[in-house]
Amino acid sequence: MRRIDIALTGLLVLLTCGSAAAQWRPQQSNTTADLRGLSVVSPWIIWASGTKGTYARTTDGGATWKAGTVGGADQLDFRDVEAFDANTAYLLSIGKDQLSRIYKTNDGGAHWTLQFTNRRPEAFFDAMAFWDRDHGIAMSDPVNGRFVMVATENGGATWADVPASNIPPAKAGEGAFAASGTCIAVQGQANAWFVTGGAVARVFRSTDRGRTWTVTNAPVTSGPESAGIFSIAFGDAMQGVIVGGDYRKPNEAGDNVAVTADGGRNWKLIGGRRPAGY
Repeated sequence: MRRIDIALTGLLVLLTCGSAAAQWRPQQSNTTADLRGLSVVSPWIIWASGTKGTYARTTDGGATWKAGTVGGADQLDFRDVEAFDANTAYLLSIGKDQLSRIYKTNDGGAHWTLQFTNRRPEAFFDAMAFWDRDHGIAMSDPVNGRFVMVATENGGATWADVPASNIPPAKAGEGAFAASGTCIAVQGQANAWFVTGGAVARVFRSTDRGRTWTVTNAPVTSGPESAGIFSIAFGDAMQGVIVGGDYRKPNEAGDNVAVTADGGRNWKLIGGRRPAGY
């Protein structure tokens, strides 16, 4: 439900590592949309997504980008994109009720199939993630005190509800951040995590492809609805990192980075100097 609106309009930025220091080169995205989602398939194949129903794709490492829009979706904000090759990708749009949707292409964006439309008026889908081409999961902010999740086992042909009773109850004022699709992460064949903020900052964990979940408190700034954990990533089943802060105080340093070495059961704040802000 909470939107962190950091975007690059009309340009994509590529980080290149030199012998002395990293350098940034702007690349023409061929769109004026705000781009907020990113999926890196390989050094050459990259997909991006954004406002006004927009997606962008490169197959040559960013030398050229092809941008387009999904038919009938010009009012949607595609905050998350998950891609597997130059032809196959999923897009998730955020928003309440039927604004939350999932589309899929099998031909590089020439055609898109609407696979999922949210039918719960109070739901607000934030992100999705895929273990492989067939198995994926998408999450929404809480409805009636429980986070809403749907999962697919057939490449998005059908999406089934994860029983609400299998997900620990949300705290009052707790929600997720639509942070470019990075508030949820998957690893291996069955591990999954998603992160929250607002009244409390917590990490939810599943080891069975999202069928059942446990939850752990995290030592990251929370309290205001603008504060909490924004993103999570795992290098393997045990080693992970979360980052967050307060997006209304972008220059204020705080407890905004924590790591785990046990799969997300426990989290430890990073000490020493850290980047300021969220």
